[in-house]
Order: sequence, then structure tokens, then C-alpha cells
Amino acid sequence: MEMEACNEKPLHNEPGAAQKFTFVFYFQALTRILSSPGRFFAELAEFPSIRPALGCLLVSSLFFTCASLTQPHERPLTMAFILFLNAVFMCFVSAGLGYGVMAMTMGKRVTFSKFFSVYAFATGVTLMAAWIPLFVWITEPWKWILITVGLIKGCGLRWFQAIMVMGISIVVLVLFFWSLGPVIMCFKK
Repeated sequence: MEMEACNEKPLHNEPGAAQKFTFVFYFQALTRILSSPGRFFAELAEFPSIRPALGCLLVSSLFFTCASLTQPHERPLTMAFILFLNAVFMCFVSAGLGYGVMAMTMGKRVTFSKFFSVYAFATGVTLMAAWIPLFVWITEPWKWILITVGLIKGCGLRWFQAIMVMGISIVVLVLFFWSLGPVIMCFKK
């Protein structure tokens, strides 16, 4: 009973707190996403600003970068820059691609800010475990499942629509990076 009462507390208590990012909010958001992602994303309407989601993404990306550097790398500072940039940039790329898929197939349903928030919160949570070698096979599907739940609960899409947006987005991302292979090989020569 006490656990349920804890889960029902709002993520912010004071007016305007929904637009701020604090570490208290960060840890509360992580806990809420891990324990009840559907409820967390259903409350996403309380966050009109992109700041809390972006803050969560940046802190998790920083943790991911630092944790990834516990493994030996040839150039640690260069690797840290690449890992951090990749963690943040890929969230923007996948959110932009997903938003484009949604807009082209269903029309514009929600603002990009809310759509990006779903991606940023889901990515932020999964980055906490993504640094562990070979965990990408667990964290990537987990991230896409969290995003699907977020699109349904937070953005009001139906199951079929959310799965369609995810499916098309994943296929386009895979094809894009697969097509970059030959281009990268040309630069290596």
C-alpha cells in the first residue's frame, strides 16, 4: 500500500516545476519509467517544455559516456566525445524520423516537443544499462518498446499506429546505416 502511494505522487510539487530539470526530478523520472512506464508517459501532458526530457537525456548520456570509458580505449577523450554525441544525436535523429513517419502516415497528431520527450525519456532510461558490453541486444528492443508505450499513452496513438511508426522508423534507420557502409569504406581507403 505504501508503495502505491509513492507511485501516485506527482513528479513535481510546485508550480512551474514541470518546466525545470533537477536531479530530484531525474531520479524520480527514472524510477517512474522503470516501475510504471504507462503511467509515466500518460502524465507527459504535464511537461509542456522540452527541458525535463532533454535534461534527462543529457544526464543519462553523460553517465553512459563515463561508464563506457571504464573499458580501455585507444583515445579516451575522442571516444568520450563520440559516445556522448552519438547518444544525444541518435535520439534526435530517431525522434525526427519517427515524427516524420507519423506526420506522413497519420497526419500531425502531437507537437514535436511531446514526441521528442517520449524518445528522450525512453532513451535516457536505457542508456543507464547500454554501456555494458553486449547489452545493446537488450537495451535497444527495450528502448523501442518504451517508445511504443510512450506513443500510445503519452501521444494518444493506437497500438497499431505506434507499432507502424516504430516498424517503419527502424527499417529506415537500418537501411540508412547499412547504405552508409560503402561510403565509409571509400573514406577508409
